[in-house]
Amino acid sequence: MLQDLGVQKLTVESLSRRVLEILDEQSFDIVLLGHNGRDATTGVQLLEEARYRGYMRPTSGWILMTSDSSQELILHAIDSHPDEVIAKPFSRSELGERVSALIRRKRALRPVDEALEREDYRAVVAACRKIPRFDSVYPEASLIRARGLMQLGEAPAAVQLLESLYWEAPDKELGAALAQAYTAVHRLDEAEKILAELLENYPLFMQAYDLLAKVQELQGEIDEARETLLQATAHAPLGVPRQMELGRVATQSKALDVARSAYKRTISLSKHSCYRSPDPHLRLANIARLQLQSIPERAQSAVAREIKEILQQAQREFPGDEALKVKSELVLNEAYLAMGDLDAASKALSRADSINSGLEKPLNLNLEKDLLNNDPVPVLQPLRVSEPAVAVEETKRDPQKSAKVNRIGIKHYLAGKPSQAIRYFGMATEYDPSNSMAYLNLAQLFLESARDDSKRRDERLRMVDRYLRLTQRMELGVEERQRQETLKFLRETPILKLPKGSLAVLLQ
Repeated sequence: MLQDLGVQKLTVESLSRRVLEILDEQSFDIVLLGHNGRDATTGVQLLEEARYRGYMRPTSGWILMTSDSSQELILHAIDSHPDEVIAKPFSRSELGERVSALIRRKRALRPVDEALEREDYRAVVAACRKIPRFDSVYPEASLIRARGLMQLGEAPAAVQLLESLYWEAPDKELGAALAQAYTAVHRLDEAEKILAELLENYPLFMQAYDLLAKVQELQGEIDEARETLLQATAHAPLGVPRQMELGRVATQSKALDVARSAYKRTISLSKHSCYRSPDPHLRLANIARLQLQSIPERAQSAVAREIKEILQQAQREFPGDEALKVKSELVLNEAYLAMGDLDAASKALSRADSINSGLEKPLNLNLEKDLLNNDPVPVLQPLRVSEPAVAVEETKRDPQKSAKVNRIGIKHYLAGKPSQAIRYFGMATEYDPSNSMAYLNLAQLFLESARDDSKRRDERLRMVDRYLRLTQRMELGVEERQRQETLKFLRETPILKLPKGSLAVLLQ
């Protein structure tokens, strides 16, 4: 059938992790994935991991064919942004029409997609401008153009473009993009209003729930943000990032039972997911630890046993993770302190310190404890720096030295010396150009600098965009990927609406 559509070269592969290796090594015009929930490796799993690892190139069209037409599976697949999701049963002619239409669309957008693949957003905007209004892909090109303007830091221009398009022909994707643009130019009330309207008309539009929760949190409406995420996870319960976000927001709003449920669900979902990590185990144990503070003394021993069981299970699932052992001992330290057992607390802290000293990249124990207690990290003074580029005499790759100077940069940051911190983070990237943590730390410091120094704000924001773009093609761990997403969201937030002080704990 595909050959009847003019397809000259086909690569057929059974569903396995080998598919990801092929996608990493080769480019394809169209990728067709089948999904069967009984398979050891499912199509949706491969789709999710391909998106996570950055293998879904803009120049490729993606179609998921699934025998499972349940709402939760379809919405979970849509979270990975394929071009088409086709639920069985479907006819050969229907599939042919969908594939043919996608091929035509990708051909029309080829210059735009090629610029997107290069991450050349000026070229993206220029290519979109060349597509005439009468072309069937004009609405999609206009949406891509607006997103390109946002990437270039030209949010007011994006707002102007999106408003004209949305009021002319309301569309949910345009509405979501307009809400993002409103958020970037401080118009949070309008963003919240348009997202609420979208959800009234499209109650299964998951992107709108995610955006609305973020806007509500920026507005200080933390309880409302939690309820929005609860609605989202009720409709689409299979997404790990959304469950983790619900857990985080629920913890902030003191809804510990909701947070507990979200983290338990995350642990279950992530067993065979690219998002698998010890983090939800630690957060679940910490929820139990927080509950120690509000229960009678006679009930504390049972909760303490639960905490130990959660941490032991995490260590069984991630046996080689020494950092997990350190963090587990810190959770126990805080739990024993809450119970008034100072001797056990001291021993747990001593074990944490001993294990930590043997790590190649030791953790900052004080900062880790601050995170457990939701305490703020030290506030920086306004940044006064010269250009960050620092030449390293020895330019040979040295990942170990890169990690070391990254840690030195964090120490300078915590000591209130951001210019020195930037200098060392720059050195870390010179020693190891693949040190994504150093690039993310640089992006964070320049974002804080842009917030605090209006004179050089535009220049600083360009540096933020540069460093975030550099991390887009890197293979990131779960923590780094989450930090990247956080920084991208903060970058889209109106600069004067950013919280004061440190935006996050630096990565090491």
